[in-house]
Amino acid sequence: MGRGKIEIKRIENSTNRQVTYSKRRGGIMKKAKELTVLCDAQVSLIMFSSTGKFSEYCSPSTTTKNIFDRYQQASGISLWNSHYERMQSHLNKLKEENNNLRREIRQRIGEDLEDLEIEELRGLEQNLESSVKVVRERKYHVIQTQTETYKKKLRSLNDEQTKLFRQLEAQAENGAYGLVDNGGPDYESALVLANGAAHGLHDTGFGIHDLRLA
Repeated sequence: MGRGKIEIKRIENSTNRQVTYSKRRGGIMKKAKELTVLCDAQVSLIMFSSTGKFSEYCSPSTTTKNIFDRYQQASGISLWNSHYERMQSHLNKLKEENNNLRREIRQRIGEDLEDLEIEELRGLEQNLESSVKVVRERKYHVIQTQTETYKKKLRSLNDEQTKLFRQLEAQAENGAYGLVDNGGPDYESALVLANGAAHGLHDTGFGIHDLRLA
């Protein structure tokens, strides 16, 4: 008993539609391969399912691009003109933007000003003044930040020097190390340390003569 004819219309059930597509896709692929082998034909087959899945077959003796080229020659229809025109249009747009940016850079350094009208020159002047203001504010911010950093470092050094000076002064007063002016190495070492601690402390009001050695 033969199979009944199926009415050719869209299958509404999505599952049945996908199953039918998979079966018939396999049949078309099989026929394309048979044509390639039996008839020495060059076949290119491209399919997209309703879900966007891509499938293709091309005879081993050729490529899809070669098939397209032969199609263009046989039909007189160019497949690439529209794509080339879009690319060319995009390229021209990028070139124009690049030229405009280059001209703006030249104008900002005082070049290529001959064709500018008074309003354009005034606008360029205002833009430059705004740019200078931003740069100047940034410069002052950097200077202020560096100044604060240096002040903190200086205060830290002064604190260390003051601390060392007081320690030496305390040791000298209680005579713990016998720091007397007898010309010995202990006395000379203490003087070296004291000189190093007192150096740079003139702003604090201390001097080397403030050391009271026992």
